[in-house]
Amino acid sequence: MEIPNLKSIDDLAHGDLTFKAKFIQILKEEFPIEKAEYLDNMKKCRMEESANNVHKLKHKLSILGLFQDYELAIKHEEALNEGNTEYAEEFLNVLKKVEEFIINIES
Repeated sequence: MEIPNLKSIDDLAHGDLTFKAKFIQILKEEFPIEKAEYLDNMKKCRMEESANNVHKLKHKLSILGLFQDYELAIKHEEALNEGNTEYAEEFLNVLKKVEEFIINIES
């Protein structure tokens, strides 16, 4: 199981702690909103909108070093576009993992 990390953010920041803090703050602000939109769209069976939410969320997965989960997001996005929710539960577990990690980041 992959564990979220800040390595990519650290690499982008090149030691600039202000940049890193701003990047983390954006994650902390955007992720809960995007997750809530995704969950709402899934609940209402809006497959195209859900796929768009997954598209936005998957980039946050890669920035947190979750490359296998990013691949899952790609599959989930494609499946949603076909009206298929087979990856929904697995993707929800990824979102929970990321949410827990983001909540505990010291920015």
